[in-house]
Amino acid sequence: MTKLDRRNQAKQKRVTHSAKLQEEGSVFAGREGAPRVIAVIPLCADVESREIVLDLNRSVEVEDEAPESGVWRTMIPRFKQRVQYLTPGRDLLDTLDACRVADFVLFVLSAEQDVDEMGEQMLRCIESQGVSTVITGVHNLNKIEPAKRRPDVLKSLKSFITHFFNAQEKVHDLSSRQESSNVRWEAEACIVTGVVRGKRLKADRLLQVGDWGDFQVDKIVAAPIAVNKKHTKADEMIVDDSAVDVLETPTAEQDDLDELAPEEALFDESMTMPTASIAASDRKHVLLDDHRYFDEDDPRDDIPVPKRLPRGTSKNQAAWYMGDVSDSGSDLEDVEDEDDAEMDIGELPAAGPAEGNFDAAQRDPTEAGAPSEYPQSEMFLDPAPEEEAEQLAAYRKQRREDAEDDREFPDEIELLPNVNAKERLARYRGLKSMRTSQWEMEEDRPYEPEEWSRLLEIADYKSAKARIMKESLMGGVRSGTRVDIHLRVSPERVKELHASAIPTAIFSLLRHEHKRTSLNTSITLSSDYPAPLKSKAPIILQCGPRRLLINPLFSQAGNTPNNVHKFDRYLHPGRTAVASFIGPVGWGSVPCLYFQPTATTSPTSQDAVADLATALTASSLPYTLIGTGTLLPPSTNRIIAKRIILTGHPYKIHKKLVTVRYMFFNSDDVEYFKALQLWTKRGRQGWMREPLGTHGYFKATFDGKINPMDSVAVSLYKRMWPRSAVMWQPGMEIDKVEGGQDNAPELVETMDVE
Repeated sequence: MTKLDRRNQAKQKRVTHSAKLQEEGSVFAGREGAPRVIAVIPLCADVESREIVLDLNRSVEVEDEAPESGVWRTMIPRFKQRVQYLTPGRDLLDTLDACRVADFVLFVLSAEQDVDEMGEQMLRCIESQGVSTVITGVHNLNKIEPAKRRPDVLKSLKSFITHFFNAQEKVHDLSSRQESSNVRWEAEACIVTGVVRGKRLKADRLLQVGDWGDFQVDKIVAAPIAVNKKHTKADEMIVDDSAVDVLETPTAEQDDLDELAPEEALFDESMTMPTASIAASDRKHVLLDDHRYFDEDDPRDDIPVPKRLPRGTSKNQAAWYMGDVSDSGSDLEDVEDEDDAEMDIGELPAAGPAEGNFDAAQRDPTEAGAPSEYPQSEMFLDPAPEEEAEQLAAYRKQRREDAEDDREFPDEIELLPNVNAKERLARYRGLKSMRTSQWEMEEDRPYEPEEWSRLLEIADYKSAKARIMKESLMGGVRSGTRVDIHLRVSPERVKELHASAIPTAIFSLLRHEHKRTSLNTSITLSSDYPAPLKSKAPIILQCGPRRLLINPLFSQAGNTPNNVHKFDRYLHPGRTAVASFIGPVGWGSVPCLYFQPTATTSPTSQDAVADLATALTASSLPYTLIGTGTLLPPSTNRIIAKRIILTGHPYKIHKKLVTVRYMFFNSDDVEYFKALQLWTKRGRQGWMREPLGTHGYFKATFDGKINPMDSVAVSLYKRMWPRSAVMWQPGMEIDKVEGGQDNAPELVETMDVE
């Protein structure tokens, strides 16, 4: 590219940028231009929003009165500009709604008082949510005496606000601007009046109206501001003001209010409900990846007979022998056809055996008929029940003491002696590698939620997002137009909404954003949170204009080849995970805020000092910001696998042959889980060979001699299903939401090693 070409390219960029700024500024130009929205946010208790608005108006020679709170509009003749003030007061949720639609956010500090806990929380939430242009003002600065202290006060306040917004002089052009509106009621209809902001407004798309929910549009009508003309000619034509200028009406492609796919569209005469191929009680062996090993009726388990070939024959030469060599000489050896039959088994994968990443050099578990390399063991006798119970109690007591010092097994469980592991763990399976092994979907069909098959499935999220974003730019009512939006509301719902609070703004949804699917959001738990957050605990999520009450499943972040991610029982402070739940679709990387209602504590003890300390440490805020995150691409194929670890004790050790106990408590369980690979804490790997007796003892072989103080373990996995979210409204009690507590029967004893 020549120098002249570079100059021409730079000029074209300047012209394009200038035209874009001019187009954006034309929304506010003219007699019927849109008003500039200013949100006044008081950060201190002694700041009154009404006084701030009056001072601003007096500075431009406007003497209009201002309300105590809410929405207020005025005209500034000096600048020929309309201004709309939003004064939400000191309420967190109202403040977030106001800042989301404001062109300018005015933070008001006090020169006499410091920013309290509520003001600091509002700053943190607004910063995480996103903000347009920030302006900082100081109140009551003239009351600071002597006057020479005022520059120091300004310097201190500037240092405080730059901690949150270090570049507030720079104008940020954000895409979160939407329609600022007020609502009026007429008979049995709901009409929203306001100015279109942001992208174009379409009648085919649904509208999200604050806490009221989603509504269909009946029609969009122009609502220009009436202008009184001082000079009117006598012969001038009189215009009929009753004429209605309909800008847009819905078409046949209007979005409906169905959240799930209709059941009629899912089934036909040739389709049936998913059922398990074999009942759980009739299965003989556990599922390992996509196969059940050791099943007698499975043709894939036929063990090939090794060929007898001369010693020194290579694999390429062995392929040319049509059968066994009929020579009876002693120079023959057994050679298998598998290319990976001989591999080094000394090294362990970096991820470790607990994740199912076993060394592929281990002998295939289907080689049950291979000759044993160990001598015949002595006869095994089951111990007495009383003696075995005492040994089991002593062993588990020692394991709990070791777990206090080394928390390396957070997923470890211990079966009760009277529990049948085959029935209790019927939904669990084994994986050779958690990152690469194929997950068999058909085994999970009988356990999936009822609405799972009716959720929206997005095959290619990136392409669908680009197509929908491009569609939003075509047609519709252009930005800056003042309109009346007639909502389609039933008469019964009108009476209910009439008693509700009027929302600050409404938002036009993109296509499919009302439909439900399996959503994934990132969550980073605040380091100030006092304890780990349990999975499936109810929390409040604010994602864009929506507030949902969710019971998320936490799982590890990252991309895996098989789309399998480990389930996390707890999310620890300062760490990041992926939260999954069923909710309405969202397009793009939308900021997410996570809240929990502040628990109210009442004095219950007789100690007055303890009650006073509890009252002083308790927060006075109604909600606590516990974390932040971002909306991730939704997917119904993302598998959240819950891992459990069964452990056993090496009872007898003879070189590589080990007798293991306390992992199972009957021989049928040993046969059922026989295909799973064993591993130890110190890195050894092995296989189950055969059960011993009837109390769950079994014989196992390892790749080396194990330590007597080591513990033998096996990993099992089960798919977890996300739970449905509901729309949250102020005053809703989250403890009464279904699914907040896990009422699973206590058939296993979980070690307290979290």
